[in-house]
Amino acid sequence: MKAMILAAGLGERMRPLTDHTPKPLLRVGGVPLIEHHIRRLAAAGFHEVVINVSHLADQIVDDCGDGSRWGLSIDYSPEEEPLETAGGIHRALPLLGSGPFLVVNGDIWVEFDFGRLHGHGLTPGDLAYLVMVGNPPQHPQGDFLLDADGRVGHLPAGATGVTYSGVGVYSGEMFAAMKPGKLRLRPLLDEAISAGRLGGEFFAGQWEDVGTPERLAALDERVSAVAGADGR
Repeated sequence: MKAMILAAGLGERMRPLTDHTPKPLLRVGGVPLIEHHIRRLAAAGFHEVVINVSHLADQIVDDCGDGSRWGLSIDYSPEEEPLETAGGIHRALPLLGSGPFLVVNGDIWVEFDFGRLHGHGLTPGDLAYLVMVGNPPQHPQGDFLLDADGRVGHLPAGATGVTYSGVGVYSGEMFAAMKPGKLRLRPLLDEAISAGRLGGEFFAGQWEDVGTPERLAALDERVSAVAGADGR
């Protein structure tokens, strides 16, 4: 099973930090965000990773290289301009193979065990399987409903649901009909929900949308404190 890390965004909310450094290379506990993901993927048994790049792409390629120092291989999917999530995945499909693949947002912090999804074949007929988390303060209503059977549903107006973590398993079929170019992921997820073809699970562990310099600083302080206490 292959994995894809989404790393092509401009990081506009993180400016001025991202004026000269791509968001996935911002450091938490002294380590770039993207490297935390790569380490976890390697530990979970993933051997092939695809990273899409656009904004300050050379820095990411130079930093991550071919992946051999983590015991895996990295291929890159370049984008002349950021294509949004669905557009970026669609561009990378030739590198991702024919089976389901794991996708991880490059600008999140998560302590989820990717090994739980390694080899996840998806429920027959499903197009994707999403990992959900509790709603953060900046997003109190959430994105979707998740029922006791692990089915993802639309969130009615005024209701409170759960938040998509940025971690999920996808089938290439979900993107096969779209045209090349820029496209957000949400419309495809909504279509999958309407067709009854979207599953998921809830993760109660550590997760952070590193969306602002303030949230990055708070996360860095917390992770650094834990690492110091562990003697790392």
